[in-house]
Amino acid sequence: MSDLDLAKARAILDAALAEGRARGLKPLSVVVLDGRGALAAAASEDGVSLMRWKIAMGKAQAALGLGLGSRAVGVMAVDRPHFTGAVAAMAPDGFVPVAGGVLIRAAGRIVGAVGVSGDASDNDEAAAVAGIAAAGLAADAG
Repeated sequence: MSDLDLAKARAILDAALAEGRARGLKPLSVVVLDGRGALAAAASEDGVSLMRWKIAMGKAQAALGLGLGSRAVGVMAVDRPHFTGAVAAMAPDGFVPVAGGVLIRAAGRIVGAVGVSGDASDNDEAAAVAGIAAAGLAADAG
């Protein structure tokens, strides 16, 4: 069995959305990628704006692509803009270097990433972390 099977991906998705509702956040989009970067689960709540799912995907891609939570990727983007700009140009489904993209770890290994968008980046990150924890996996927000 995979460290991040469909059941766990859906549990992350559902728990992240539930965390958003519990906190009274704006409508969220959540994207869960497996360790290969393939889409494992995704959903957008009613009322979410059009581009939020792409932003969520870009946050997850940024985290998984560099092996760092997207919060840390954001810091890197300030310190090394040419490098992160080049990586962004190569990212097939977007690259968003702000908080809200969180690595999923199992036994210390990266097994996927979650991207959340819809509210303030710190709140998006909190929803992602809650979703990962609810699935019994470790969150690495950077």
